[in-house]
Amino acid sequence: MADTKRISRGGVEEGEDETEDSHLELELSAFRAQWMSELLPSAGCRVVKGRSHASELQRRQEAQEEKARELFLRAVDEEENGSVYEAIKYYRRAMQIVPDIEFRINYTRSPDPDEEGNLEGSEGDIDDLLSYFMQQLTLQGSSQTICEPENEATTQVHISVLPREVLMYIFRWVVSSDLDMRALEQLSLVCRGFYICARDPEIWRLACLRVWGRGCTKVLPFSSWRDMFLERPRVRFDGLYISKITYIRQGEESLDGFYRAWHQVEYYRYLRFFPDGQVMMLTTPDEPQVTVPQLRSRNARMESVLVGHYRLSQDTDNQTKVFVVVAKRKEEKSRFNKRNPVNDAEHSFHVGLQLASGGRQRFNKLIWIHHSCQITYRSTGETVVTAFDMDKMYTPLFFARVKSYTSFSERPL
Repeated sequence: MADTKRISRGGVEEGEDETEDSHLELELSAFRAQWMSELLPSAGCRVVKGRSHASELQRRQEAQEEKARELFLRAVDEEENGSVYEAIKYYRRAMQIVPDIEFRINYTRSPDPDEEGNLEGSEGDIDDLLSYFMQQLTLQGSSQTICEPENEATTQVHISVLPREVLMYIFRWVVSSDLDMRALEQLSLVCRGFYICARDPEIWRLACLRVWGRGCTKVLPFSSWRDMFLERPRVRFDGLYISKITYIRQGEESLDGFYRAWHQVEYYRYLRFFPDGQVMMLTTPDEPQVTVPQLRSRNARMESVLVGHYRLSQDTDNQTKVFVVVAKRKEEKSRFNKRNPVNDAEHSFHVGLQLASGGRQRFNKLIWIHHSCQITYRSTGETVVTAFDMDKMYTPLFFARVKSYTSFSERPL
């Protein structure tokens, strides 16, 4: 009996152990299921949060760009109305938000509904604005007058009473001998009549003759004289071409031989062209703020300035080149120069440049292709030519517009 009881108790103990193990397995599987159920929604939340963050960032960028666009267009309107200071303020605020907002804006605007009927079914686009303005003036019965006064009650004499020949002579004074065609384009924005006068073919033909000489007799392959002046490669006259040269020069060694000094050398080259074929060239360490005003006149009294002439040449490779010959001004003979001996040698510099366009401006870059010095001895008539190597010191010259060069007119076109 004792053995039977012991065996039965052992069986009961083993059954209890199996029941506990099954409970543990069930609890463990329930814990795993709960852990997986908690893990999967959290990962999904992270993905959703990431997507929502990206969409929120995109919405913010779009809102900033829209705000910058509104500020920039408001600045354009202020500038058109003559409020320059207000325009600068809005321009600055727009570019602080989006630095390249100028290149993201589409300037096309919907036509004014009040003027849409006057276009006679042209869908708001006028291909030939000159013909359209001439047609409008003819329809209004004012073909004899270029413009009309805005206020008829004024007692002052209006410019519209002048004959067209006198007005065209005034326009030639605006262009002047310096070929300030930019001022002519600004004058054409006054009214429709001034726009017609500014597109007069004779003015643009005379400008082309001043640039390319009497060999420029045919308009082809260009559509008009104005098109030729704008599209054909040429040098610009409303400023000057500037090149900055920088290099490192080794200095002398110290007395103890411990160190050697190095010097950074900077200097500038300036080139200014004139419509009559003259040119000025200057090499100086002075910065443009100092040098540019001194080159306003072609009779600049500077000892280091070189004067001469230039010509344009278009080779078979369709590349326009500028050839320049400059020399130092000859000293005027006076009683004070009798004591100074006359220099027997004459120096002249021959420069070859290739005209190119860089960036958004046209014909604003001159690339060096040749530079030589020609020395002629008066006593023997011998000429010595020294050609310089086109190394890194011959950096391209870039055009810089100077407003003061065309602020006054010396004579008409």
